[in-house]
Amino acid sequence: MSLPEELIKAKRDGQALTDDALKDFVDGIAGGQVSDAQIGAFAMAVHFRGMTKAEQVTLTLAMRDSGRRFEWSDLNGPVLDKHSTGGVGDLVSLVLAPVMAACGAFIPMISGRGLGHTGGTLDKLESIPGFNVSPSPELFKKTVRDTGLAMTGQGMDLAPADGRMYAVRDVTATVDSIPLIVASILSKKLAEGLDGLVLDIKTGNGAFLCERDRSRELASSMVDVASRSGLACHALITDMNQPLSRSAGNALEMVEAIDFLKGGNTDPRLEEVVLAMGSEMLILGKMAGDATVARDMMNDALATGSAAERFARMVSMQGGPADLLDGPGEYLTVAPVIRDLQATESGFIEFMDTRAIGLSVVGLGGGRSRVEDSIDHRVGLSGLCDVGESVNKGDPLLTIHAASDAEWLAAAEKIAAAVTIGCQTDRLPAIYERVT
Repeated sequence: MSLPEELIKAKRDGQALTDDALKDFVDGIAGGQVSDAQIGAFAMAVHFRGMTKAEQVTLTLAMRDSGRRFEWSDLNGPVLDKHSTGGVGDLVSLVLAPVMAACGAFIPMISGRGLGHTGGTLDKLESIPGFNVSPSPELFKKTVRDTGLAMTGQGMDLAPADGRMYAVRDVTATVDSIPLIVASILSKKLAEGLDGLVLDIKTGNGAFLCERDRSRELASSMVDVASRSGLACHALITDMNQPLSRSAGNALEMVEAIDFLKGGNTDPRLEEVVLAMGSEMLILGKMAGDATVARDMMNDALATGSAAERFARMVSMQGGPADLLDGPGEYLTVAPVIRDLQATESGFIEFMDTRAIGLSVVGLGGGRSRVEDSIDHRVGLSGLCDVGESVNKGDPLLTIHAASDAEWLAAAEKIAAAVTIGCQTDRLPAIYERVT
C-alpha cells in the first residue's frame, strides 16, 4: 500500500496522482488505516490544487467499489435516477420517481437528509407515519422490483469511503471542492447500478453554488466524469433564486407532492422542472425519442393515476399507511399555529433571499443545523408567492406553520426581511441550461 503522506505531499505539490495511489488511499479510508487528519489534509490539497478528470474518475470508481453495489440485470426496463444539489421547496424526487416508474423505468433512489437551509427527501418521507427510510437491501430491491421505485438513505455499506470522507470535509471547509463533490455524488449513484442519471444543479442565492459559472463547472464535470465512468448522464441548471414549490417544510411538501400526483393544483415552475428532468431520464433510458414524446408519457402517467398508485404502493411496502393518498390529512400532522404573513405594501415581489427563507424553516424546527438535530415535521411555509408576482397591501405573502406564537413571530420577522416588494420585475425562469 502506498503511504498516505506521500500521496498528500504529491497533491500538495500539484502533481497528478496515479491510479494505484488513489485506490490504495481510498482502501485505507474504508479500512481505517488512513486517519481523519490525513483525509482532511488530502481534501485541502485537492481544494487548492484540483484534480484532473482522470484522477476524478479513479477516485469516483474507487469510492464506489469501497462497499455494496446493486445489480439489476433481471429487470425489464432501464434503471434510472436523478440527483439535486439541494434547495428550498425542492420536492421533485417525491413526484418524479413515481412518474418515471409509471412510465416503465426502475428508480432505486438513494436520498439524503437536509442540512443547513436545504431540505432533504428522507426528512420529507419521515413525515409519513411508519415509513422506513432504512429498509434492508432485500426489501429495497423487492420494492423496486414490485413498484418500480424505492427510496432509502445511503447506509453504512454503500460507498463507505465517501461517507467517511464527507464527514471530514464537513468540518474542514472543503465541502465546496468540485472534484470532491463529483466523486462523492457519483460514487453513490454508480453503486446503485444505474443505466442513466440526470442531475439538477441549482444556481442562485438559495443554492449550494450561487454563481452560474460555478454551477456550470460542476454540471460539466459531473457529466464528463460520469460518462468516463460508464454512466450516461445529462444535467439541467435550474433556478434557486426563490423556493421551487409553493411550500417549504417536510409534511407541507409531502402534501404538495401528493396533490401533484393526484392531479391537483401544481406550481408551474415545479411542474416545468419535473417534466424537464423526466424527459431527460426517459431519453437516456431509450424510452422516448424526444422531449415531446417523453412529456406525453409523463402527463399520461399523471392523468391516469398510475404515478399516484406507484407512490402509494411504495409507501405501503416501506411501512407507511396503505391509504395515505386517500386521506393524507389523517396521517400528516399539522402545526398548532397557522397564520398568514401579510404584505405591508403593494407592489411586486422583486427579490427573495431564498437561503434566509430556508433558514427560517430551520428556525421553526423544520430543518437541522447539525446532523444530530431532530426535526419537527409539522412546521414550515405554504402559499409562497413567486418573484414577479403582484401583491396588494394586506394580501398574504405566505402562511407560516409554527409550533408556538413566539416561533411564528420569529419566523415572520426573518421572512419579512428576506422578501423585497418593489417595482415590477420579470418572472424567473425555472431552467437556465441543459448540459450533455
